[in-house]
Amino acid sequence: MNWETKKIMHTNAEVSATCIRIPVARAHSEAIWVETEEALDIEVVKAAMQKLEGLTVLDNPAEKKYPMPLFVSGKDDVYVGRIRKDVSNPKSLTFWCVGDQIKKGAALNAVQIAEWLIENGEIK
Repeated sequence: MNWETKKIMHTNAEVSATCIRIPVARAHSEAIWVETEEALDIEVVKAAMQKLEGLTVLDNPAEKKYPMPLFVSGKDDVYVGRIRKDVSNPKSLTFWCVGDQIKKGAALNAVQIAEWLIENGEIK
């Protein structure tokens, strides 16, 4: 995760994530920890995430509603849930992220990147 993020985003951002491989049809799951310069309000973070194209927030652990690999296979969006403050650092938050590794992780991602490049005049 650390090296992939740096390579893909052309950044030196430090990444600490737990990638879990379990026997599911075709979805990746990640426990992600984010540290920011200032403390963030979790409700503001959730509202911002809900506005992002290609991202679905499914975050109601009390009702056992959160992303699970079983339910995202074959779907285009990446799903996030269990969004919460990190109890060890007031400037950090954690969340669970699940996506179809073939559609979003490879094929669909490639198409969406190409569409973006064309729309923004980066390639003709």
